[in-house]
Amino acid sequence: MGPEERTVKPPSLALLAAEGRGLLDIPALLAVAAPLLATAPRGQSHPVMVLPGLGADDRSTLAIRSFLEFLGYQVHGWGRGRNVRAPDADLSAVAARVVEIEQQSGSKVSLVGWSRGGIIAREVARQTPASVRTVITLGSPFAAPGASNVRTIWRLLTGQKYEPPTLARISRLAQPIPVPATSIYTRTDGVVAWRACLEPDGEQRENIEVNTTHIGLGFHAPALWVIADRLAQPPGTWKPFRPAPQVAIWFPATTRRD
Repeated sequence: MGPEERTVKPPSLALLAAEGRGLLDIPALLAVAAPLLATAPRGQSHPVMVLPGLGADDRSTLAIRSFLEFLGYQVHGWGRGRNVRAPDADLSAVAARVVEIEQQSGSKVSLVGWSRGGIIAREVARQTPASVRTVITLGSPFAAPGASNVRTIWRLLTGQKYEPPTLARISRLAQPIPVPATSIYTRTDGVVAWRACLEPDGEQRENIEVNTTHIGLGFHAPALWVIADRLAQPPGTWKPFRPAPQVAIWFPATTRRD
């Protein structure tokens, strides 16, 4: 194991058991936060691909994609069915699709990835940086991919034994990517260790904390606001996220790292 893997432990079983409360974000999104989200930042229309997490398919990202379509973006699912194949099995196909979208639209593609989908998004950006505008991840443990409760989930989904990432893969995933990167994470994540989701300090990299669960990240109004804010930035004008006054209460610790 590398040093990061030794120091970052998976979430407790208590946090994993509490993951279901993230589903409460769905009625909250519909009943309470929708009017505020209607005022979220809007940027230049360009292609955005949204990638689902482990075991999920494009249906799981419907809330994110519908919101981004409402804001005027050219939204694409990943179109690969359930995300249950071996690591990197989908990477070449997704990278090729991103290049195709960029060439057809004439605009670079922003990537939004939830959990394992975020890890794929980062690796696509690493392979095709000329076609990717920015990468936004939600609960993606790229800094320490073994620090999770995925072993149990993988076995339930596939019936197969989980093979932990190799040292070479761990090292590669943790390296910064060559495009602007925003990591959205929650300290009450019961699936992956929140510390495993942190970008290292550096230019055009940031970590933004929200208060939900791993399951809730795709329906959580503050997370959706961050996605909108980051996508609204014109190319070449990247600045760290600073919440607008009307939503500042949602982000009490955007820079806390301890």
